[in-house]
Amino acid sequence: MTHRRTLRRFAALAVAYSTSTFGNFLNLIALNLYTYHLTGSAVQTGILMALKLTAGFLAGPVAGVLTTRYSRRLVMVVSDLAQAVAMLALVLTPASFHLPLLYGVAAVLGAGNTLFLVALRSSVPEMVGADHRARANGYLVTGKAIGMVAGFASAGAVIGWLGFGSAFGLNAASFVVSALVVAWLPLRFRSAGVADPASRQPGHPLRFARVLYGVAPVLVAMLALRGLDAFGSASHNVAFPVYAGVVSPGNAAWFLSQFWVCWGVGSLAASRLTPRWLGRSSTSVAERAFAVAVCVMSAGFVAAFLGLPLPLLAVAAVVAGLADGCTEIVYTSRLQATRDDLRGAVFGLSATTETFGFAAGMLASSVMLEALPVPPVVAGFHGLAVLGAVAFLVLRRARRDSAGGQPAPVHDTATR
Repeated sequence: MTHRRTLRRFAALAVAYSTSTFGNFLNLIALNLYTYHLTGSAVQTGILMALKLTAGFLAGPVAGVLTTRYSRRLVMVVSDLAQAVAMLALVLTPASFHLPLLYGVAAVLGAGNTLFLVALRSSVPEMVGADHRARANGYLVTGKAIGMVAGFASAGAVIGWLGFGSAFGLNAASFVVSALVVAWLPLRFRSAGVADPASRQPGHPLRFARVLYGVAPVLVAMLALRGLDAFGSASHNVAFPVYAGVVSPGNAAWFLSQFWVCWGVGSLAASRLTPRWLGRSSTSVAERAFAVAVCVMSAGFVAAFLGLPLPLLAVAAVVAGLADGCTEIVYTSRLQATRDDLRGAVFGLSATTETFGFAAGMLASSVMLEALPVPPVVAGFHGLAVLGAVAFLVLRRARRDSAGGQPAPVHDTATR
């Protein structure tokens, strides 16, 4: 009964997370369009996105330190409120101030999102218990999928009917809702085993820099593969608007909405199926499934650019969403198996790796799309992720053969 009550409370947190995700993806479109509206420059719009990604990248190590030394609940609430204030600044200040203000807003959003996610993911095992973390991660994937699809789908209507100010106001409200829920819910955000968070390791930035060498080798390989996956995924994010304009020149937005709705269906299916399977699987099986799912996801996204008829395109999108959701749940659950005092640093490192991979992929794919057709560019970038996944499987098999042991079930792998 206690676990059911805890999971219900966590489900409320997942709803709040979905609400802020909706605001984030609505704002992703609104902020870029507004920057282009003010400047008329694609370069300035690109600089804004680069600044946001850079802030998120730099916030990764900081998030590891803050979530180790201080209250994770406080980190999440302050991150939400800082982002809400940033968005309200665009609503309440005169338009003449908005151009320089946009860059500060982008930096706050990039850093705030990283801080919030690192604190949230680090806290999940303490909130619901180690045995239920896969199910809780499924709730978060569900919330993310619903928020993302709703944000993308409603952006055109909100901006077109209500204007940029209303879109920014909705985003600010979504952050306030999230902050209030996080502050109010009676959930435990940190292990009760250590009373003084400031004494936890690795609290010092130099110790954080050595986290990569202190965690398990397979975990390090998973971090690297996740970064390579982000590098490959950046290509389809850059290429989709270009491709949609070619295959559906009269209604590119409708094409994109169809794809992401089908992707969301697959992601929702993963959030229901993966936790059930993961709870019965060993660490070895889960780690292999992570690499295989990266390959399947890449294949689904590459197929979306092959000019498929609509029914097959929908299948490719569902497959990509299903594999995407599976990778996120398995990967997050595996990282959450680390000790509580190391978990914030590991997730901070993960955030830095993913952000760097995504930013590098966006830059490289943008340059290549200027000279090459969309399908080979997307296939090449996702091909690198597939090669990385194959290398992970080969190296993991070699290490397992040399060790000669059988890993424990995934829910019993916390490093003590």
